[in-house]
Amino acid sequence: MKQKKIMLPTIEDAKAFVAAAAKCDFDIDVFYNRVVIDAKSILGVLSLDLRKVLTVRYSGQNQEFEMFLEEKDAKKAA
Repeated sequence: MKQKKIMLPTIEDAKAFVAAAAKCDFDIDVFYNRVVIDAKSILGVLSLDLRKVLTVRYSGQNQEFEMFLEEKDAKKAA
């Protein structure tokens, strides 16, 4: 399992995140506090507090998705 902390400060970022996740053929979850959301669900992702750091957990490998996560890294946004 891989894990990455990201920030999705805008609705456009959230849409791009879901679009990138949808191209992956493995499960991707987004965590905030005790809430776990399927990263491929736009309504689920938009229901999260996008001003907070989110944790993404996934088990597969997809170059494009990992590059997106790198761009949205919470350390860079801080």
